[in-house]
Amino acid sequence: MDFELQSSRPIWMQLAETLSRRIVTGVYPPGSRFPAVRELAAEAGVNPNTMQRAITQLESAGLVATNRTSGRSVTEDVGVLDTMRKQLANDRTEQFFTDMKELGYTRAEAADMAAAGKEKE
Repeated sequence: MDFELQSSRPIWMQLAETLSRRIVTGVYPPGSRFPAVRELAAEAGVNPNTMQRAITQLESAGLVATNRTSGRSVTEDVGVLDTMRKQLANDRTEQFFTDMKELGYTRAEAADMAAAGKEKE
């Protein structure tokens, strides 16, 4: 899962979302060591201060905890992970409806299209 950054939104927010997705999908498993700021910044091609701001957001959300002697680790709290998973899904769903509205579809029409697409799987 690459960092795909867009200029339309603050970079630190996009980084936080990408890292959150990595956590809830198990790329960074619960209880595992979380990568260092500089390592992630280099991977994303951003300033370490920008990445630090994104990680601070993850800490505020309870997804990552700082341990003074051993760096950061991913939470093992299943409730926090489930809450974030639902939040990310809701964000994606709302973005879908916003995009469909821009194309001229009502929310109901968009929901019908999504349901029809799911049936084809």
